[in-house]
Formats: sequence, structure tokens, C-alpha cells
Amino acid sequence: MNPISFTLFLVFTGFAAVSFVIARSPATAAALFLIGLLIAYGLKMARQWEKAVVLRAGKLNAIAGPGLFFIIPVFDTIAAWVDQRIQTTAVNAEQALTRDTVPVNVDAIVFWVAHDAQRAALEIADYKMAIQRVAQTSLREMIGAAALSELLSERQAADARLKEQIGKKTSDWGITVNSVEIRDVAIPAALQDAMSRQAQAEREKQARVILGSAEAEVAAKFVEAAERYATNPVALQLRAMNIVYETTKERGATILMPSAMVDAMNPGGIAGLAAIAAQKGATGS
Repeated sequence: MNPISFTLFLVFTGFAAVSFVIARSPATAAALFLIGLLIAYGLKMARQWEKAVVLRAGKLNAIAGPGLFFIIPVFDTIAAWVDQRIQTTAVNAEQALTRDTVPVNVDAIVFWVAHDAQRAALEIADYKMAIQRVAQTSLREMIGAAALSELLSERQAADARLKEQIGKKTSDWGITVNSVEIRDVAIPAALQDAMSRQAQAEREKQARVILGSAEAEVAAKFVEAAERYATNPVALQLRAMNIVYETTKERGATILMPSAMVDAMNPGGIAGLAAIAAQKGATGS
């Protein structure tokens, strides 16, 4: 009994009592009391998100609500109140085997809504339990058809497949599946350790490849520099002087060099080397 019908029942019962006591009219009092009973049991109220499936003598009469509606007591019955808000159903699959025979525990949530109250109430006995069973079965089927790497890296695709599979099975019951979200994919601890070692090995492999490529590029640059120094002795001597300068920049550094190298790096030696290089370039030898 909703608050409105209960209030009206009290009002008509009060009028009936007044008619019986004050007006001395038992017939009027009885009529008012019967009207109050009729309102109390016949006036129903569905909330904004509810639909009431009304049967009359066992057959579908109307889908009532939201708001106030009236049924005939004894002849009419409400078979079901259908909540048309978005509902959630949590499902899980424990120790389900993937396509590559890896046992996983998967948790998912199904968001659905009963868009057709008549079919939800009349086509299936318990649509909420049926949705849970269908979702769990579809989740296991999806896990068996996918590899572990797909479950871990392509969750959005897995969610879309689950939504399609569950939606096909529940559409005949007036149920629309809005979305399915996989919350967690748990794998055994031993497999996690093996996957961690594999990932570490892959990273080490990539690091070694990058290091090898860098060494190859450096070696190529060294070969190019050696060829340039071989054809230009002055450049080689300037490079040697630069190395000595860079080395002696630090405080307290002491460099011991042969006297021949010192003579080669003085202005006269460098000028002589430059003259020799220029003469060789002119003669072409």
C-alpha cells in the first residue's frame, strides 16, 4: 500500500465512522468504508523508473506507470515491477583456460537496462539471474577463444566482443546491454615471474642491439676520421695538440711527451708540415 492510497483509505474510513456515529446512516458508512478499501487495494503508484505488468484474469492487460494507476482488486494482479534504470551485474570466471592453455581469473561488470518491461516479465522467469548466467558463460567462451596476450593488451576489443555476444542472447528478453568492462585479469604467480623474466630478457636484447648499432656508427666515424688524417698530416698534428690541451685543462695534470712530438708541434714544425702538404698537393704526388 502506497502513501497516497493509505491516506485516502484513512480519510474514507473517517467519513464512514462519522456517518455511522453522527448521521446514524449505516448504509452510507458501509459504502464509504468499501470505497476506502477499494482505493487502498486498487490505487497503485509506480515510481519514475518503474513499470508494472498488470494481468487481468491471468492475461496481460496493461503496462502501467510511472505515476498513479488503478487496478480492479481480485481480477487484476501485478505480475512484476520492472526497474528500467541501468543495472550492473558482476561476473567472474575462475581458472578459465585461454586459447594458449593458460589458466586465468577474470572479473567483469555488465551494464544493462530492461527496455521492454513486457518481454522482461513474460518471456523469462528471472531475467536478472539469466543475465548473470549468460554473462558468465559468454565470458568463459571469450577467454577460451583468446590468447593471454590479447586479454592483457586488447581489453577494449574483448569488451566489445562480450557486449555483442551477451546482447544477442538477451535481446529476446527485452534487455539491452549497454557495455561490458573487464576489471581484472589475474594469472598464476609462477607465470607472472616467467613473464617478468621474459620481459627483462627482451629489454636486455634491445639494449644490446642499440649498443651494437651505436658502436658500429662510432667505428664508421673513426674510419672516416682516420682516412682524413692520413691524407692531411697538419690536421693530425692539430688534433694531437687539441688532445694535449684537453688533457692539461685539469689542475695538477702532468703530461710527458717525446721531444720529437714537441718539435713537431712548435710553430716551425707545423709550418714545415703545412709547406710539405701544400707542395704535395701542387705536384699531385
